Parts: sequence; C-alpha cells; structure tokens
Amino acid sequence: MTHVQLNHTAVYASDRQRSAEFLAGVLGLEVGNPFGPFLPVDLGNGVTLDYYEKRDEPVQGQHYAFLVPDEEFDGMVDRLRAAGVTYYANPDHTDPGRENDWFGGRGVYFADPDGHNMELMTRPYVRP
Repeated sequence: MTHVQLNHTAVYASDRQRSAEFLAGVLGLEVGNPFGPFLPVDLGNGVTLDYYEKRDEPVQGQHYAFLVPDEEFDGMVDRLRAAGVTYYANPDHTDPGRENDWFGGRGVYFADPDGHNMELMTRPYVRP
C-alpha cells in the first residue's frame, strides 16, 4: 500500500493576513513568511494551511478539523473566548458555549473570519 500524506492545502480567505493570524492565534502557532500568493500557517506535522486571498468572488466555507493535545485544548478555547468568538459543541453551531465529549475526548466548533467551520478535537473519530 502506498503511504500518502497531506503536505498543504489552500484556504481561501477574503483577507489572508487576518484569517491566517486568527487561526494561528487560536492554535498558538505563528504565521509564516509569504510564499508567492500564499500565507502559510505551519501545523507542525509537515502540513501547512496556505491562505490565499480570493478577491473576485465570495469565499465558500469549508470544514477544517484539528487534532490538538489535551493539555493545550483549554488554552485554545480560552483564546476563542478572549477574542469574542462563540464556540459550539456541534458542527451545526446550535449548542453555543459548550464542548462535546465524543470518542472520549473533547471538541468544539467555531467559525473563522470567512465562515470556515473550524473544529478542535482531542481524540480522532473512531471510524468503522
């Protein structure tokens, strides 16, 4: 079986600097140096999110899920609160200010500045 790893993905944003700084701030990471039209956030596992400014049409929201260490989860949620960002226990954003306990871990969902549905989770989903 071939071993395949995700290396990077483009994240469309109406303002790449604002969106990259928002996510990096929540995750406790730093925004990298621009690379052509991209502004990277290095996730530390060999994957970068390369923010790309989309100026000619609205940004279509996507879903990005981040598996984070248990010991860093509370700090990330605290940073969401400090930024005035509402977080939710579910992907439909109908259970505000709560976290879930799926698969024996903890998780929250929140929207980034362009409406991407971001997820923090401390345990990966158990797949059939």
